[in-house]
Amino acid sequence: MKVAIFASGNGTNFEVLAKKFLKHEIPGQLALLFCDHPQANVIERAKRLGVTWASLTVKECGGKAEYERRVYQLLIEKKIDFIILAGYLRVIGGPILANYEGRIVNLHPAYLPEYPGLHSIERAFADQRKQTGVTVHYIDAGLDSGPIIAQKHVPILPTDTAKSLEQRVHDCEHQLYPAVVKQILTNLLEKEPTKNEKSDS
Repeated sequence: MKVAIFASGNGTNFEVLAKKFLKHEIPGQLALLFCDHPQANVIERAKRLGVTWASLTVKECGGKAEYERRVYQLLIEKKIDFIILAGYLRVIGGPILANYEGRIVNLHPAYLPEYPGLHSIERAFADQRKQTGVTVHYIDAGLDSGPIIAQKHVPILPTDTAKSLEQRVHDCEHQLYPAVVKQILTNLLEKEPTKNEKSDS
């Protein structure tokens, strides 16, 4: 099973996941990092780890529809079976959503349905909540509204700053996301027909 990770920024979750794929601690082959920002640090992480990467922007594609089409074509060329979003700051749409239904997972730094969208950690901190969290969910056409797979609370301590809370949320992400991805891919691979079963059908 070939896997692509989509990311837009620094790439800490990408690196955690990539290292586990490379050590075979998560089943499947990490075949591609896709990034929508060609200067993002996550690309440097991919280069350092020897992971194949590609980058496209909406601007260079002339619009969102063509961008989505070209990204989908890239996935077909790389024979990608499953997509992991790790800090990818665009809404998935068009042919990707239609053709990868149930095969795109996302990590969100809040306890959904609380704080969908951007700046979730900062918003929870500003609201002086007692806790926030991390959510792993499938992608649908809405904004962070797909079926929830796993969640974990992260307490907001009286001594927290926005920066310290962000770090503890990221620490939680780095624990939860690889474990959930491993379980999902293990389950999918167990359901795949063997070569003999394919030849008999």
